[in-house]
Amino acid sequence: MFDYKPARFYNTRWQLASWYAGVMGLILSLSGAAVYKALDHANWVSLERELESVAGTLHDSLEPDLKQPGRLNPDAQQLLPELCIAGARCLDQIPYGLGKLPPTKRHILGAIHQGNYYMRLLDGSGRLIAVAGHQPDELPQTLGKTLWQTLKDGEGNRYHQITLQLHTQDYHPWGYMQVGRSLKDFDNELATLRLVLLLGLPLAMLLVGVSSWWLAELAIQPIRQSYQLLQQFTADSAHELRTPTTVIQSTVEFILKTNLLSSPSALSSLNILERQSHRLSQVVKDLLLLNRMDRQDLPMQQQPCCINNLISDLVEELEEVAISAEVMLTSDIQVNKLLYVIGDSEQLYRLVSNLIVNAIQYTPAGGNVTARLTVKDYHALIEIQDTGIGIAPEEQKRIFDRFYRVNNSRSTGGSGLGLAIAAAIAIAHQGSLQVMSQLGRGTTFILVLPLSHEVEIGEDMRNRVGDFRTPRL
Repeated sequence: MFDYKPARFYNTRWQLASWYAGVMGLILSLSGAAVYKALDHANWVSLERELESVAGTLHDSLEPDLKQPGRLNPDAQQLLPELCIAGARCLDQIPYGLGKLPPTKRHILGAIHQGNYYMRLLDGSGRLIAVAGHQPDELPQTLGKTLWQTLKDGEGNRYHQITLQLHTQDYHPWGYMQVGRSLKDFDNELATLRLVLLLGLPLAMLLVGVSSWWLAELAIQPIRQSYQLLQQFTADSAHELRTPTTVIQSTVEFILKTNLLSSPSALSSLNILERQSHRLSQVVKDLLLLNRMDRQDLPMQQQPCCINNLISDLVEELEEVAISAEVMLTSDIQVNKLLYVIGDSEQLYRLVSNLIVNAIQYTPAGGNVTARLTVKDYHALIEIQDTGIGIAPEEQKRIFDRFYRVNNSRSTGGSGLGLAIAAAIAIAHQGSLQVMSQLGRGTTFILVLPLSHEVEIGEDMRNRVGDFRTPRL
């Protein structure tokens, strides 16, 4: 098989690789965006739940001690000792620790000093009454109607806050409580995730590009092989058909030029035409048969075929061919039962016949050809063993190629399609055909066919099922 790489395959490989890389890049980009959105949403929901829990704890602890709207009584200030009244000097020096709170109250303020939390108390008109916790610089003071708000301070840092309404002990509106926290850690996590995605995507695309180039080569390899086989087939077909057509043309021209139609030698010329026409017709038939097998368009009879009968009948029928070639043809059936396969008896006849004839043709005078039948793992094993010239290891991979013949100097004029047809028939019967050979020591073809059943039947049934004595191809 020649190594042929036309530009169209190279361009096709580039196109396939580009499509693979583009599609995978789109999938990775969408997956990365989805992961980013999912983590962003999950973290945001977790943050709001945490903030809502802290605000709820402070709200439930503070509201029972509120008596007058917009005013903090001493009980409320004792509950939150670090609370700073608006306008007092403590507004710029709010401590970050919990101080010496009673154990029963420490858990209430504990959350507000973790994660940069802050709290604001506003009256009904939105005027600031008191603050607690970490107070960000230049953070806008708003009193919107929405429950959640996201704000920015003077440095651009984001904060998320929740606004809850407070009521007095007799359930009159007291004002509002705003609890918020810094989003700096949240934004840092998202920034790190974006950086990982932005740096990881080019690296992933590089790997995808290399993988796409490799996958494109794998995808186009069968097409390239098919193209090479088509070219090889075209060349071999032209070579095989050229010889008979040339002989036919030369013979016809000779007859016409020498006016031999009324001469006795015309019979010899016509015989040449008949032989070459027959050879040409056989090549065409074999090609059509292989084409139909490739397209799985060949009708195959599904009936029990006795392999024992097949071997015995073929050895008997081809005995004269072996004697003419001075080769000893024998059978070696090593089973005591009749073995059956489900398939087309005519095709199986042609398969085994091709193997035996091929062995006889390539076995020197005085050699032996043995047709052996054994059984293993519910499969019939038919071995056609000869003591012929053998096949070189590099040629064993090609002997089932169409028009390929080993050692053309010994060719007997065959078309080179016999083994290709045999392999196709074996595959059509869910079997396999293998070869083992050594130069100068002989060749063994091993045909493996699945058995339908192994039974012993009477002689009358043996004669009715699987009669291979008359070739029908």
